[in-house]
Amino acid sequence: MKRLIVFTIGIFSFGLLTSLRSAQTGPAVQWLTFEQAVEKSKTEKRKIFIDVYTDWCGWCKVMDQNTFSDPKVAHLLNTYFYPVKFNAEQREDVVFNGTTFKFIPYGNKGTHQLAAALLNNQLSYPTVVFLDEEFRMIQPLPGYRDAKSFHPIAQYIGEGHYKKGVKWDDWLKTYRSPY
Repeated sequence: MKRLIVFTIGIFSFGLLTSLRSAQTGPAVQWLTFEQAVEKSKTEKRKIFIDVYTDWCGWCKVMDQNTFSDPKVAHLLNTYFYPVKFNAEQREDVVFNGTTFKFIPYGNKGTHQLAAALLNNQLSYPTVVFLDEEFRMIQPLPGYRDAKSFHPIAQYIGEGHYKKGVKWDDWLKTYRSPY
């Protein structure tokens, strides 16, 4: 009977600690598929943020752990964008604007045509891509960025400062870092 009580208390404590940790870390990025983001934008226009990654990319995993898990970054991505995770080596077709994008195999690997199109055939991982509400390219950004350096970029684009003709360097002078 004592073992059962100790076991129950242990399980309860673990659950409590897990919920407290979730509450402290804040909201997570609400990742969508590319197709889901396109579908959602039919009813509510929003910019699209795409994290183009591969399963073997170490820096992609570090960016997931250090950047996208940050509550301030997650809040920006969830508020201003439809955030998409897109595996550049996925094998499923994607139909977009009447075009079917396919996986193109080569050797043991391959690349998805949509990833190549989003990255302007500059296949580098991680690369994040920002699209406007009409699915036009705003900016692809290759390379790893931590939360502190990624936050101002996502805020600048998310809040639409680039549309208002505000230059990046001028906007950075007014940016107040939450870090």
